[in-house]
Amino acid sequence: MKITEEQIQYVAKLARLDLAPQELAAMTGQLDRILSYVETLNELDTSGVAPTSHALAVTNAFRDDEVKPSLAREKSLANAPLQNGEAFVVPRVI
Repeated sequence: MKITEEQIQYVAKLARLDLAPQELAAMTGQLDRILSYVETLNELDTSGVAPTSHALAVTNAFRDDEVKPSLAREKSLANAPLQNGEAFVVPRVI
């Protein structure tokens, strides 16, 4: 057996699950079968397989971070419904 009932109880406690004894036995059997199946994957020779994090080749689509001139305050506040000359005036939230 790859996993014990004590380990299942420990993880259930961390997840704040209260497992009945029959649920504990069923969970132990199910997780043991899953871990046994996953263990068969360790038998494969993957020495020639490159590690991947995505099924497709993905490149970063972000642009370079370049300093550019910003919009002037007067121009950005020109169409504001309410403003005080320095910032937008919005209703209080709290």
